Amino acid sequence: MSQPAERQERLKFNKLQKRLRRQAGSAIADYNMIEEGDKIMVCLSGGKDSYGMLDILMNLQKTAPVRFELIAVNMDQKQPGFPEHILPEYLTKVGVPYHIIERDTYSIVKDVIPEGKTTCGLCSRLRRGTLYSYANDIGATKIALGHHRDDIIETLFLNMFYGGKLKAMPPKLLSDDKRNVLIRPLAYCKEQDLAEYAEYKAFPIIPCNLCGSQENLQRQVIKQMLNDWEKQHPGRTETIFSAIRNVAPSQLADANLFDFAGLRIDPDAAEETQTPEEAGVQQFIPALQVS
Repeated sequence: MSQPAERQERLKFNKLQKRLRRQAGSAIADYNMIEEGDKIMVCLSGGKDSYGMLDILMNLQKTAPVRFELIAVNMDQKQPGFPEHILPEYLTKVGVPYHIIERDTYSIVKDVIPEGKTTCGLCSRLRRGTLYSYANDIGATKIALGHHRDDIIETLFLNMFYGGKLKAMPPKLLSDDKRNVLIRPLAYCKEQDLAEYAEYKAFPIIPCNLCGSQENLQRQVIKQMLNDWEKQHPGRTETIFSAIRNVAPSQLADANLFDFAGLRIDPDAAEETQTPEEAGVQQFIPALQVS
């Protein structure tokens, strides 16, 4: 590669790195994800997103206005052929304290889920339960997960289309047992940016043999739909994410979220000189007179 090309490539990487750090920093600040003295358990799967999250948090740790500790945790689910040496070697190299939890959830999932059916649901529940318990064991105050903006949007449509619920993945969440706080520092980051970042940094990616081969997952269908929308209407994905952050409960229909039953007219309300409809019509009168 020529020097001008190398320089251009380096500038491109620096721009990408700054954007990801800025977006992660904004998400952390907006949702108060990290506080003074936090001990953060960083869940590391061996995929591009969790590697990127750890790398970004390590860099933010150097300049953050608060002190916090990072501990990387990986769960070895005993998948056949899993390269057990990769993560310990990488984490030792970058100087991050780590723990490897060994749980044979692979066999459980294979025994319970029929061949050809989606394994992700059971797999994630087993993994989540183990990680929650381990976070308590090591005194972690936060659990960091590597979900990005696209994951959040895809989850919104998965719940709408297949679950009949209007919900996604919150950037910050208190677990049902009230004992763990989950944070998603990559909530503002695009998957494509994280993929490019992983390629630049040459992270030692470990594929998931358990679910990675399932091509007809519902999430893949949603992902393809969103990709098609983005090609036809650039910027639509960004608009959808903005909508997730700008919810108007009174304009939906959940009676548990908004008191529709209690709505009454206010007899003391100031009388409007014009109705909204009349005001709208007035805007068009000059144009009508000209014509």
